[in-house]
Amino acid sequence: MKAKEHKVVIVLNLFELDNGQTYDSSPVINSDGNILGSTRMVHVADYECFYEKSYYTEGNHGAPIYDTNVGKIGVAICYDRHYPEFMRSLGIKGAEVVVVPQAGTLGEWPDGLYEAELQVASFQNGYFCALANRVGKEDQLEFSGESFITNPEGKVVARSPSGVENVLIYDIDLNEVPSSPARRMFFRDRRPDIYPLD
Repeated sequence: MKAKEHKVVIVLNLFELDNGQTYDSSPVINSDGNILGSTRMVHVADYECFYEKSYYTEGNHGAPIYDTNVGKIGVAICYDRHYPEFMRSLGIKGAEVVVVPQAGTLGEWPDGLYEAELQVASFQNGYFCALANRVGKEDQLEFSGESFITNPEGKVVARSPSGVENVLIYDIDLNEVPSSPARRMFFRDRRPDIYPLD
C-alpha cells in the first residue's frame, strides 16, 4: 500500500456502497498502511447542481478523530464544513488537523468565503484545516481547485492556484495547537450547560 511505502497518512474521498446505501466517505489510512476508519458526510446538500440527497445517504459514523502517526485528524466532508457545531465537535474531541475534501465550483459562493469559513473554524477551535478541492469540468460545473491550509491563529498559510491540478505541501507545527487562543481560552470558558448541542 502506498501509505506504508511512502510513510504518509492518506485521507481519501470516495463514493461508498454499503448494504444498499451510498455515502460520500473518507477513509483514513495511517502511515503503517492500516485503515483507521472512515468518516461519512453527515449533512447532504440539495440545491442547484448539487442534488446529492438523490444519491447519498446521511452519514452515520459521527465525527470521529483518528489518532495517526502524524497527529490527531478529523474530517469534515464538503458540505459538513458549513456547520459550526460539527467543526466545534472535532475540536472538542482533540483534532489537531481537520481535512476537508470538497467539490467546490467557480462562483458557487462569494469570493473568499471558503477561506473565511475555515479561518474562523481554525481560530475558534484551535486546529489546522486543510481543504482539498477538486479541479476540472463535469457537465455544467467547473471546479475551482484553490486548495488551502489555515492555521490555529486563523491565517491562510498555504494556497494552491485556481483551476489547475496541484499538490500543496506545507510543513505544519502541531505545537501551535495547544498554544492557540481556542485551546488556552475559548475551550476553557465554554458554557455547554447554557447552550447544549442537542
